Amino acid sequence: MVRSLTERLRRESGGSAAYGHLAATPDTDELAEVLTAPGQPLWARELAAFRLGLAGDRRAFESLVLLLNHRDPQRCAGAAHALARLGDPRTARAAAALATNELRVAYALHPVRLLVKLRAPEAVPALVTTLERRLRPHDPHHRVALACVEGLGVLGDPRARRVLTEALAHPALAEAAARALARIPKQR
Repeated sequence: MVRSLTERLRRESGGSAAYGHLAATPDTDELAEVLTAPGQPLWARELAAFRLGLAGDRRAFESLVLLLNHRDPQRCAGAAHALARLGDPRTARAAAALATNELRVAYALHPVRLLVKLRAPEAVPALVTTLERRLRPHDPHHRVALACVEGLGVLGDPRARRVLTEALAHPALAEAAARALARIPKQR
């Protein structure tokens, strides 16, 4: 993840000296300044936020959440990786809000995956809500639905049993839903 992100951002920067400096600086205050300074290119803000996130510096939180909901899946993936490492207690709540935002559902894949990785209390309710909405006829967001089904299986929470059972009726989700249901402990 780190290598592909840094290579992508190096290309976006045109291999500039500014990129080389930001990629190498150990100064977290300088990186944090990039996040708020006017006129910074997106690649610079992303690189600074990513590096701060990996370093556990919570000044990166807002920028990483914005990137988690970006239209570019590569930016979302990098932000999710950094947010998982950041350790900020606000992360799960932000990811749940993004995963359940019906206006931005096209970009919900990485917030859903991040919720599963975090195993936070917000994860199961958010994934259940998101999956319920994806089970409507002609919903175009199959990848998000599948990520919810698989994530609910990983989490193995009995609260997911009802929506996973409903997912069995959807051919694109049936196999994954059956696997997910098998991972949920039987009720006594």
